Amino acid sequence: MLVRINYIFSNSKLLLLIVGSVLILFFAVFSVQGRAETYKTNDAFLNENFANNVPTVKVVWIRDALKEQVDAILAHPYAKLRVKYWLSGDKSAWILEEIGKEQPITTGIIIQNNKIEKIEILAFRESRGWEVKYPFFLKQFIQSGLKADHRLDKNIDGITGATLSVRAVTKLSRMALLLHKYQAEKS
Repeated sequence: MLVRINYIFSNSKLLLLIVGSVLILFFAVFSVQGRAETYKTNDAFLNENFANNVPTVKVVWIRDALKEQVDAILAHPYAKLRVKYWLSGDKSAWILEEIGKEQPITTGIIIQNNKIEKIEILAFRESRGWEVKYPFFLKQFIQSGLKADHRLDKNIDGITGATLSVRAVTKLSRMALLLHKYQAEKS
């Protein structure tokens, strides 16, 4: 065994190959992990959109028919029992999360007059698909509404390589529109 180890260390090309392989493997494993990036805090998003006069937080309970509709939009059961939102007149703010591929994407969505006024990616934790944070993608959602079948009334173009992130953001925009409509009808 000692002879083999001495042989490996005496042969510099073999040693270089082994060290190089280990480094490549190391960087391949850890570069895929992705890292959480917070682009804007929830408080900053709310202050910005309510001119530093953030309304009191309210809660909508996700149950019965509403739960069925939310689950249908997300294509999986929604894990939370309630969702916080902020309401001032007909303007509501929603901070929602949905899994892209493996990690949650946090969005801030402003709804006014049953249309999306603003949408931002507040935090992104995936290793791929981060292009959804850019205005060229997000501006497609502005002035989108919800049709009777809970689909957006505008077509959203995808991004190559970011399909799961695009789907997550689209689902969250549909969910925010549904919840805005629900709370407006309830009050």
